[in-house]
Amino acid sequence: MVLSTASAQSTVSPTSDAPTPVADTLKKKRSVASTAALYSTILPGLGQAYNKKYWKIPIVYGVIAIPVSLFRYNSKWYTKTREAFTIRSTNDTANFSKIDPQLIPLSNESLRLYRNEFRKSMDFSVLGILVAWGLNIVDATVDGHLRGFDISDEVTLKLDPHFSTPTGQWGLKAAFQFNFAGKNKASVSH
Repeated sequence: MVLSTASAQSTVSPTSDAPTPVADTLKKKRSVASTAALYSTILPGLGQAYNKKYWKIPIVYGVIAIPVSLFRYNSKWYTKTREAFTIRSTNDTANFSKIDPQLIPLSNESLRLYRNEFRKSMDFSVLGILVAWGLNIVDATVDGHLRGFDISDEVTLKLDPHFSTPTGQWGLKAAFQFNFAGKNKASVSH
């Protein structure tokens, strides 16, 4: 028996004693949609580029440019009206020449109202930037989810409006048709 154990030990290779690597099941691969959302969060349009929808990038920047330009315009006039109101209310005659020529004919109350309105418009512009950025992220995410969606002629939807004259009721019939490689047809209606 000792010989058979020794011979069995001598036939075992040294590499078989090493543990076999086990795949990490806890590590989750990031989906296409979440990667596109992350890229669009970092830089607008980057998620669209990741989804290979390059034609959407100028649209994304055009939509974001509108509230950015409104913010700059409102910020400029907020600063001008704030300075004019401060100079007028403190009666600082030394800095009277710093008031914008368009604001000179306005009263102190009008300057205060304009200042407040430009400040409110700046806040709405920031909100618009955030909404536009968010829509960019949503667009990239939806495109990422629909990237592998089949839109071939094998799946069709037929909508059929229906009106019943005796009861006066309206209805809509929806029929889905699935054509699997032309072999058999399955239809589901609701």
